[in-house]
Amino acid sequence: MTNRLKGPVALTASCAAIFWPGAFIFSFPGVMGQYWQATFDVGRGAIGQTLFFVLAAVGIFMFLTGRWQEKIGPAWLTAIGGVLCGTSTIIVGQAASINHVYLWAFLVGASSSLIYIPALTIVQQWYPHRRGLVSGLVSMVFGLSAAIMSPIFSQMLYYLGYAPMTLILGLVALVIGVVAAPFMRPPKALESSLSGQSDSGPGPGMSLTVAQSLRTRTFWFLWLTWALGGAAGIAMVTLSTSFGLARGLVIKEAVLILTAFNLTNGLSRLASGHLSDLFGRNKTMTLAFLGAGCAYLLLPLVEGLVSWAVLAAIVGFAFGTLFAVSAPLASDCFGMKRFGAIFGLVFTAYGFIAGALGPWLSGHLLDATHGDFSLVFIYLAIFCFTSALLIKYAKP
Repeated sequence: MTNRLKGPVALTASCAAIFWPGAFIFSFPGVMGQYWQATFDVGRGAIGQTLFFVLAAVGIFMFLTGRWQEKIGPAWLTAIGGVLCGTSTIIVGQAASINHVYLWAFLVGASSSLIYIPALTIVQQWYPHRRGLVSGLVSMVFGLSAAIMSPIFSQMLYYLGYAPMTLILGLVALVIGVVAAPFMRPPKALESSLSGQSDSGPGPGMSLTVAQSLRTRTFWFLWLTWALGGAAGIAMVTLSTSFGLARGLVIKEAVLILTAFNLTNGLSRLASGHLSDLFGRNKTMTLAFLGAGCAYLLLPLVEGLVSWAVLAAIVGFAFGTLFAVSAPLASDCFGMKRFGAIFGLVFTAYGFIAGALGPWLSGHLLDATHGDFSLVFIYLAIFCFTSALLIKYAKP
């Protein structure tokens, strides 16, 4: 294969590999939540805890993936991630309790880490002058996959049943992950230059070490943005459908709110990634978070499926922007040589904090207040506004 084709092929393989982890993380708990509640006799707090385990795995494995990538390479990590994603989904079809669902959630979260960091690293290496655009494209597929699959998951559950559906989905995810993996390799020339790149400090062409990055204000502002903005975004995965059902919608209508969220969660990533190349990373993210905060405040005040879907879509846009723009912002600030490890550390905020503050806490608050969404949406709005302020000052 010529070098001219290797870049587009690596980009395509990265997008294909990350599709199924995105669909399972951002859509499966929302669509399957009511089924799991009825089957395992649990409340909404228990369903919200599913995403806590996803994000805990992300928090653990994102940093490790960055380290492992330097030793065994992105292709092997992607193959392992694809196998883990597929087999765990096959196994969850035989779940006998909600604890088995939590195990699936943890394994799928781990698989997304094993694929997401290599994918972002590879595409930025192949397209160094369009890092925002290509990072946005990978992130778009990661998020948009859920919008595509949400109605499909719902129909498959209805017509096939739970176990046959998970078997089919798991096999497809496994095969695609393994097939895509061999094509996810960096340019040889860049690989050589990275091995000799200086770690002496920041500047054009320079890269910070992990220790140097941890001593910067920018790292911690970005970390806190992932904790708070990530919590506000990921909470919508479980809240959207349950909010629609609480307002009197049937399940097929309520899923449309989740679909709207996931649609912009995916599409915004390409748009905001490109906009960040043109107008700046910080400005793009700040405006997105301000919009999401306003949307959360308005959600309990308006009526109608269209209004709820539009506001959920605004939250999805901000969530997608967080994913798309944070990666090139991190490489702007800290360089590419240790990008995987540093960005993995940033993701610990998303893994360990966002899951607890978002889906888990919101689910328990809903149980405690007998389904009062107003309080939940207010504190999630505060998270968005705080994130807008923090990211404004997270600069190289």
